[in-house]
Amino acid sequence: MSPRAAYRSVGVVGAGSYGTALALAAARAGREVRLWARDAATIEAIARTRQAPKLPDTDLPESIRATSTLSDLADCDTLIVAVPTQALRSACQSLAEALPPRAPVISAAKGIEQASGRFATEIIGDAWPDATAAILSGPSFAADIGRGLPTAVTLAAGDPDLAQALAEALSSPAFRIYHSADIRGVEIGGAAKNVLAIAAGITVGLGLGESARAALVARGFAELRRFGEAYGADAETLMGLSGLGDVVLSCASPQSRNFSYGLSLGQGRSPSEAAGGKLAEGAFTAPILAEMARTKAVETPIAEAVAAIIAGDVGVRDAVAMLLARPIRAE
Repeated sequence: MSPRAAYRSVGVVGAGSYGTALALAAARAGREVRLWARDAATIEAIARTRQAPKLPDTDLPESIRATSTLSDLADCDTLIVAVPTQALRSACQSLAEALPPRAPVISAAKGIEQASGRFATEIIGDAWPDATAAILSGPSFAADIGRGLPTAVTLAAGDPDLAQALAEALSSPAFRIYHSADIRGVEIGGAAKNVLAIAAGITVGLGLGESARAALVARGFAELRRFGEAYGADAETLMGLSGLGDVVLSCASPQSRNFSYGLSLGQGRSPSEAAGGKLAEGAFTAPILAEMARTKAVETPIAEAVAAIIAGDVGVRDAVAMLLARPIRAE
């Protein structure tokens, strides 16, 4: 059986902007899609208007059926769980209670669980042991996917054949999925780039110029590589879409929530004010990433600075001054 036939139906858990965009991508790949949201008002709005409240001006095809009942996902051939990292454990626990044992479950989360230091596929394994976990990550704004603009991402699973089958089943001409067996590398790239995006936004918010942003991104990516390799990531993965590619995108545009959050911090807003009611995954990831780096004796001064700023331990200008005062060293 071909991958496209094997994975004819896809359940998407989470009808936020990114979950809705991934539902659209799956529909364009010829899949039948069930889009789950907890909020009944969201489901009613989709059914009535064929548009998603979190992804405006985007028509949803009839092949996407919205539901607020988890059991409606029971016969889907695969699931994409598009919820924030800090909510992933509770979501998977609910799925495990409502659905039969299944494989595979694809996480679209980009972060590290703050309380445990666990990555997305590890969280799925903890909360839903019967599921086979995979990870989808890479440079992709929900608005771009929603509009059908060309986008390329990476899907990783422990079984290379499974990763390839899922990538082929969910790809379309405008949404190209590369496959990998390096789960940890894909997860680390997606998590760490959010922290770097906050730092890049701070640099712009302070008006330090494009040269400073370029230097920060380059040195930040060196941090990402050191951290990734210490935790078993393949260096080639970190240089790919889910690492360098996502860093380039997220550190360059206010469309990134993390960049926008950092921009507000740089402009003088407090961490709570800068959030503005929107989720910035990097704000949760920075402190646990810095802590995990210390346990491996990996230097991550930029992540440490971002974590200190978010904790209120240091102001943005003092944090920049400390980074600039670091000893000169060979690159």
